[in-house]
Amino acid sequence: MNISSFLRTTQSALSLRRSLNCWTAGITKVHRKNYLNTYPTILVLPDGSSINIEYEHEPRRIIFLPINLSALTPEERKMRLEKRRLVKKVKIEDEYQDDFDETKFFKN
Repeated sequence: MNISSFLRTTQSALSLRRSLNCWTAGITKVHRKNYLNTYPTILVLPDGSSINIEYEHEPRRIIFLPINLSALTPEERKMRLEKRRLVKKVKIEDEYQDDFDETKFFKN
């Protein structure tokens, strides 16, 4: 067996190898046996940037990731915590005093 012919066959086999990188993952399809039902969702990162993702669990339009409160300044932290508090609605009940006398309208 000739060594040059062996090298030629291994080089041709290596050249047929598919090079996988980040670009081919974005171009090709998802390679799975079971295709789960996915929903297009916008993921908003704590810095305000957003990413379009496929969410599998339930249909949601937008998902906000939480902000790390320890990284904020004390003023910003106080504002964020005040926004989280429940706002209690004050229920105003008006008391009506009517002087209506229904006996005036009775005819005997």
